[in-house]
This record gives sequence, C-alpha cells and structure tokens, in this order.
Amino acid sequence: MKNNNGYFGAWGGAFIPEVLYETFRELNQAFEEAKNDPAFRREYIELMGNYSCRPTPLTRADNLSDHFGGARIFIKREDLNHTGAHKANNVMGQGLLVKRMGKRRVIAETGAGQHGVATATMAARFGFDCTIYMGEEDVMRQRPNVFWMEKLGAEVVPVKSGSRTLKDAINEAFRDWVASMDDTHYVLGTVCGPHPFPEMVAWFQSIIGIEAKKQIVEQFGKLPKRIYACVGGGSNAMGIFQGFLDQASVELIGVEAGGHGLDSGRHAARLASDDGSPGVAQGYKTMFLQDDDGQMADTHSVAAGLDYVGVSPILTDLWEKKRIRFAAATDTEVMAALDLTMKKEGIIPALESAHAFVQAFRETGDMSPNEAIIINMSGRGDKDIFTIAHAFNDPSWKKFIRDKGREYESE
Repeated sequence: MKNNNGYFGAWGGAFIPEVLYETFRELNQAFEEAKNDPAFRREYIELMGNYSCRPTPLTRADNLSDHFGGARIFIKREDLNHTGAHKANNVMGQGLLVKRMGKRRVIAETGAGQHGVATATMAARFGFDCTIYMGEEDVMRQRPNVFWMEKLGAEVVPVKSGSRTLKDAINEAFRDWVASMDDTHYVLGTVCGPHPFPEMVAWFQSIIGIEAKKQIVEQFGKLPKRIYACVGGGSNAMGIFQGFLDQASVELIGVEAGGHGLDSGRHAARLASDDGSPGVAQGYKTMFLQDDDGQMADTHSVAAGLDYVGVSPILTDLWEKKRIRFAAATDTEVMAALDLTMKKEGIIPALESAHAFVQAFRETGDMSPNEAIIINMSGRGDKDIFTIAHAFNDPSWKKFIRDKGREYESE
C-alpha cells in the first residue's frame, strides 16, 4: 500500500522543513524498529488490555435492527475504550515509542478534545510533560474535555489564529515542535501529516479492525456486508477498515461532515463533495478544501472532531481506487440519528460517530436480515453534552429531529 517515500499512490509524502529532517529520520527509524519487534507489539497489546479495556465489545443493536427491518446492526464500541474513544489506541502506542526514544515531553493537537484527553492521560501514565494545542472555538465547544486535560496535568493552549479550530491547532503544534524537537515528541492524533504519521497511527489503530473481524464471525457466523465509520482525519475509519481491506465482499463507507449541506459551503466533506482538490499542506499531499490559490478554506461541522480541512492520504488513495465509498451527513441528520440511537439502544454516540449512524440508517433497511453491518462508534457523547442540549432546545432543530424521527418510524 505504501512505497518507500511514504506515499500511498499519489498521496502522502513528507513535506517538512530542513530543521525537522533529523527528527523525522529518528522517528522513522524508531517506528520501523518497533514495528518489527514482536516484543514491542506484545507490550502494546498487554498495555491496551490491562490499562485500556481492550478488546472493546461488538454490540448487537437488536432494537435498531428490528426498527429498520433490514440488515442486523452491530456497533463496535470504541466508546468503552479508556478515555471514551478510539484515540487511546494511538497515543498509548506512541507513548511506548517516546519511551524508546528517551524523550520527556509530548505535545498534541486536538479538535473534539478526545485526542487531547488521551494524550494527557498517556503523559500522566508515563510521566511526560504535556502541552495540548486546541482551537479557541473548540475550547469553548468542548469545555468538559479541556477541564479533564488540565486536571490530568496538561497545559492547554487555546489557538486564536485562523478559524480557531483543528487545522490551526495542528499548525501551532508544528511550530512548537520546531523549537523543542530535541526533547519533545509530537503525538499527531490522526492518519494525516508527514510520513511516518499516517502509517504509524493506522498501525496502532488497526487493533479495532483486527478485533471486529474476529468478533463479527464469532457472533454472526460470517463477515459483514458493510462497515460504516465517520471520517475527519480518518483514524477511527482506518482502524476498523484495515481488518477488512482484503475482503472484497465487505463494502467500506466513510462518512464526512455535511455541515449545513454540501451546497452551502459550510461543511467538511473533502471526498463526498465536489469541493475537495489536491494540495500540499501541513507536511503531506491529499485532498483539501481550499480556494484556487491553495489557501485552506474555513470548514464547519457540529462535531468538533470532523471539521478538518484535509483527509488521510491513505483514505484518499483507497477512495481513488474505489475501495472506499464516501458519503456526508448534515448537522441536523446527525442530531436525529443520535436521538434515535439513544432512545432505541440506550447508547450515546459522540457527534462524530453519529455521522456514521446517519448513513447506516439510510441504507440498512434495503438490506436482508441475513446480512450484517458494523457501525464503528468512535467515541461517546459525554463531551458533547452542551452542544447536544443546545440543539435539542433550538426550535428549528427540534422540529427537524421530530420530523426525521417520523421518517425513521415509517421506514
């Protein structure tokens, strides 16, 4: 899938300043050695088992399955992973790598805050100093996660430049790293950025798909027909998709942030819309939302973790090769799917994860009860309580959710 230069097809690479060349050379060497060391993998699996509650369950959503009357719905419960999302899979692995490299400080960017909480948790566990960069807009949207990051001992730095969201937090983290690379490791949170980050984060997140493939065969007797996952940068999607990439009978569907609609200009759909175009930014080549001059566009999503301007080069390659299909879910559709899932299953998805539920709900009724689908629930919705409460109390949103609920009832 990857060539020696860190490209996935035409996408990826490492577009970095010369000052970071030795840091990336060191990181590449450390990762390659760790990846090929069975003892490192054993240590990682043991850590995720006794510290992070893995394997996470694959839950049969019988009430939703009966409601739609189509395929049987299974939910991969990354919300039950330590810190409430899939993010711990990556950061705990990178923490072990930091120990190998002998560094004492970690920095990270975060949008929804889950990666920030996971990184702060890892730093506390291993005894590292920790700084988290977070867009000022996201600091306001995700106050519960900011609180926990600070209580875990991390310094949270609000980023006030640009759109004050995830892309700006990444820029600030890279600036920090240039100034502190001798003793600091940048714990990039998704399958983006310069090589080796896309491959490295995907490698740690593959634990999701490895578990899910075994679990669905044990519970359902065969592989699923489709797998749905939300896509911001793409780490949770790559995590589960990797377990099934070599199974041509399993369709893989990534769901991006449709925001106010794909025609509104207020969304974050790089591959599901016609608005994405090839570009190079933040150290790698992929499809970005940008203007004709290559300036990054402002994005929007009700989910703070999905309003990123780019997307994983691995996913872009798989999309170009038609191995993954992309769709988008609007903010209001996400709230309606969240409402239905809570009421039918007693499960509260994160707003990011709820995007995947939207597309699954659109399609599952057209399938046979002899088929199964898996929805990757990348995290839980505790962090979104204020956003969700505001939406459910907004008259226009309440009407849409009520009307959409009636649609679901008639399906």
